[in-house]
Amino acid sequence: MDYQPINFEKSDRVILDVQDLVKQFDQSDEVITAVNRVTMKVFEGEFVAIVGPSGSGKSTLLHLLAGLDRPNAGHIYIRGQDIAAMSSDDLSAFRGDFIGMVFQSHNLIPQFTALENILIPTMMRNKSELSYEENLRKLVSSLGIADRLHHLPSELSGGQQQRVAIARALINLPHIVFADEPTGNLDRTNADEVLELLLETKRLMGQTLIMVTHDMTIANRADRIFTMDDGRLTLTKR
Repeated sequence: MDYQPINFEKSDRVILDVQDLVKQFDQSDEVITAVNRVTMKVFEGEFVAIVGPSGSGKSTLLHLLAGLDRPNAGHIYIRGQDIAAMSSDDLSAFRGDFIGMVFQSHNLIPQFTALENILIPTMMRNKSELSYEENLRKLVSSLGIADRLHHLPSELSGGQQQRVAIARALINLPHIVFADEPTGNLDRTNADEVLELLLETKRLMGQTLIMVTHDMTIANRADRIFTMDDGRLTLTKR
């Protein structure tokens, strides 16, 4: 099934519509339900935080929403397209066009410079690097890494590595950005700086941001907070 981008009217602001999502894992003789019939809607331009105790299913849910894993049941509509029903090739193309992902552990390729790491998504989409030149300039300027582009990850601080990871997630101008504990490995100062950078780039580029975090200082900055507990999701801040 080939996905077809949809032109939304301004009155229709839902960018993510999740319906009865289920994810289960086999563990010895037991079936673990990590995501239990989750239903939620997210609107364009929102900052949504997902909080909850360790093992509650937060990261599993985020990976499903970002198309990094497949659900056992349910639907995940992003801009009207059900990514849970897409073929692997269609999903890969859709993710490259519409989705950005920031991980806690950076996941930078150690042999690549910061610039090469940032441009990985553009290479995977077989598009000319030049088409991203303006966006690249804006990103590296706003993230404060213009002077670190030709350094390897090992030559960067933890905060700088996370900035590179954010630039990589945003280089393709995604409509929706998922962040899995993006400040989890950073101290308070760097965590606050990374959050401000995410919010600033979100403001400049108009993206929707969905973040899993254990840090309530960060979560309280969100437009809405969802709490995950034992695989179930509830809205706790409107």
